[in-house]
Amino acid sequence: MTATSLTPVADDNRRGAPTIGPVEAAIVDLDGTMVDTAGDFTAALNAVLDELDLPPIDQAEVVAYVGKGSEHLVCSVLSARLPPAEAEQQFDVALAGYQRAYAVVNGRHTRLYPDVIRGLDAFEAARIKLACVTNKPLRFALELLEQHGLRPYFEVVLGGDSLPRKKPDPLPMLAACDALGVPPTRAVAIGDSENDARAARAAGLATLTVPYGYNHGQPVQSIDSDGIVGSLLEAASRVTAPHATQ
Repeated sequence: MTATSLTPVADDNRRGAPTIGPVEAAIVDLDGTMVDTAGDFTAALNAVLDELDLPPIDQAEVVAYVGKGSEHLVCSVLSARLPPAEAEQQFDVALAGYQRAYAVVNGRHTRLYPDVIRGLDAFEAARIKLACVTNKPLRFALELLEQHGLRPYFEVVLGGDSLPRKKPDPLPMLAACDALGVPPTRAVAIGDSENDARAARAAGLATLTVPYGYNHGQPVQSIDSDGIVGSLLEAASRVTAPHATQ
């Protein structure tokens, strides 16, 4: 395995970041990093809200809630529309309805972000192992990866229901590194949100952030990562830079 080094970015966003060593694996988020899925979330949620006779949701509101899994998404939507006790009472029904609706719309309103395929090809050409770690339920993640032709790139795929805990807990990152046979200190996580960076930091990985995803409505500059990259291709270029240690 050829190991390459990620050159640290000199910006205020990386104060306190660990020194990055050779990189043998990249752990990539799905929603908001590789695939824009906000349209699917909006359609599925509106199907549930219509069933519950509650006000619909627009995509801007959806984006502010995405990133912490289906349970958090549904809870946030209900909490914005119902008193606390009523939102709690409706949660189980709404979550089940959301999962049914999402199974129908999964992939219908999605698109790949620019340079995702080129970025994955660059990682593959550099012999950097790839895992996809997402808080989306595994069955939906696998279907979406297949639809967009991404599944063959990843040796490991972990969903939000694959393990007892999900991001921002470090467990998914550690499990992915273990499955790839790569120590966390030789892996980099690439995502669009604070959850990705926090999970990576806690697991001992380097982390890069893309600026176009769903960081709960917060600016990506507030994320404690090792740098902001404009695309997955730029992330791959950073990791496999010619001046990297071989």
